[in-house]
Amino acid sequence: MHPGVVLAVFGLVAVAELPDKSMIATLVLGSRHPPVLVWAGASAAFLVHVAVAVAAGRLVELLPHTALQAVVAAVFLVGAVVLLAVPERRAEQDGTTEAARQPRGGPWSVVGTAFAVIVVGELGDLTQLLMIDLAARYRAPWSVGVGAFAALVAVSALGAFGGRALLRWLPMAWIRRAAGLALLGMAAYGIYALAA
Repeated sequence: MHPGVVLAVFGLVAVAELPDKSMIATLVLGSRHPPVLVWAGASAAFLVHVAVAVAAGRLVELLPHTALQAVVAAVFLVGAVVLLAVPERRAEQDGTTEAARQPRGGPWSVVGTAFAVIVVGELGDLTQLLMIDLAARYRAPWSVGVGAFAALVAVSALGAFGGRALLRWLPMAWIRRAAGLALLGMAAYGIYALAA
């Protein structure tokens, strides 16, 4: 385990996940149902999400180095464009729509609904592509997996337990812009590394 990789991945994934529709879905579900049940379901879904991304990252490692750098730069650039160009209202609407399912039954239905919303919503999502890239780049699957999972669990806890309070202090538009600029900087660095 590489602590530096764990911390770097934690920071990158947390920043990318904060403005994501899954965060909004977790926030909405946490405001309608017991937050601990929503968080449990979301965390279980993120475990699946991370395992798939790290496994895919191991496959991407097989690409030639130049091709890998090009893919990495492209993923960061696409992520930056999505965060900077997609209107905030649309991202919020997507998250609210995903959370609109009303679970029937007891606590397990709330956990199951949160799990289903996150698993489906995160397939092919920006954070999944970011984790695939990070797993391929660092070639340290356990470190990437632990850092990414910790970030996703922390962000989902923010959404489930205190998302509405967080958004009173820090508007989602600012979070999206900061994440978009961070990814844009990483894309620029990747393009520079390709040219060098």
